[in-house]
Amino acid sequence: MKKLNPTYALIIILILFSAACKKDKGGNRNSAYDAKEFTTLFGPKVQTIQIDAGTSNTFTLKGGTKITIPGGIFRKNGVTVTGAVTISAREFLDRSSILFGGANTNHISGAPLHSDGFIYLNASVNGLSVDKKLDQFISVSIPAKRTGFTQIWEGAENVNNDNQFAWQAPLKNANGANGIRLETGSVQGFYNFDMGNLGWINCDVFYSYTNPKTTVKVNLVNNPGRLASFMGLDGETFVYFCAKGSNVVAQLYTPEGTNAVKSYDDMMPVGAEGKYISFSIKGGKYYMAVQESTVTANQVITLNLTEVNEQQIQDVITSLNNY
Repeated sequence: MKKLNPTYALIIILILFSAACKKDKGGNRNSAYDAKEFTTLFGPKVQTIQIDAGTSNTFTLKGGTKITIPGGIFRKNGVTVTGAVTISAREFLDRSSILFGGANTNHISGAPLHSDGFIYLNASVNGLSVDKKLDQFISVSIPAKRTGFTQIWEGAENVNNDNQFAWQAPLKNANGANGIRLETGSVQGFYNFDMGNLGWINCDVFYSYTNPKTTVKVNLVNNPGRLASFMGLDGETFVYFCAKGSNVVAQLYTPEGTNAVKSYDDMMPVGAEGKYISFSIKGGKYYMAVQESTVTANQVITLNLTEVNEQQIQDVITSLNNY
């Protein structure tokens, strides 16, 4: 038997490896294996900034959010922090970033909110988070895409003890200061407010709040997984209603029998136009269904999830920014 020259053998191996990589890159293999990986890969990235805890710091995030942190406001287990502090931030400034991140614009009552943008802000020392409650306010300016009044909400995790997420009125911190101070409307292209607590903070107004309300049920046909929790930390399948012409990302996460989900009772505005979208990531495969509809009284929607590739689901979610 004729022996293969080691050099040629190496070349053949490299060619086969290259071909395999190109095949995967062509869409036959998705990047995310599950919902949690999906939100990590495609949701807003964590931005980190190093500051000195004892001095005032002003910086601008990649999406244009401006933040000013006074000196001496952080505590760790009640003790004032000194020296280097790492600020971690995420910006959710459009509809696609909310969907990719596995978040929502649900008020804690279940009513849908129209988002003017929200952020997550944390501070840590040597990898350990400082106390959430602050001695002074952090000033924040979020880019405004419209004029007029907005409201400020604080994120509530583990809603109904189910690892879900919603927005609530800002809580007072332990030092007696209000959690938020807000200017009444956009000023020079920004919504400007002060944060008294670290965490999730949102500029939102209620969506179609004067419309009659109803409960919507969505049947999920060929659903491959369980309902996903906040940011895909558990489960595989997300279900949303995205309103036409308004930055509403209402998540439906209340189980209703087998392979069905419902909105909060009597909270969906009748007459609202929009798209129901469900997507699921399980075992490295993607599934999706989209249906455009107008909300009617006691509406029942059926979404038939079919397998898609990564690019298809990205394209659909991105297109909702202009819907």
